[in-house]
Amino acid sequence: MNINEMTDMNTRHPTSLDKILAKVCVNCPVCRRARRQQSGPAFQLVKQVETKVCPFCRAYERVYGRKAHMAGANHPESPQDGTPPTL
Repeated sequence: MNINEMTDMNTRHPTSLDKILAKVCVNCPVCRRARRQQSGPAFQLVKQVETKVCPFCRAYERVYGRKAHMAGANHPESPQDGTPPTL
């Protein structure tokens, strides 16, 4: 997937409902584990389910501009200094 395809998917601005649904994804234990670990069964499950089935994962993508399984610097669970989260 190139950057143009990702931009086309996210052209709609997130609504207040999108933000509420995205908070469910942020707090979902399976999605959180997938974002932290970046491998394993939780990662594979979220990667397969997020855009096809889960409305929370789709809202997460609209609000944060990245897939629910991807970790990133401007993610609510990521520290601002770039260090990995402590468990």
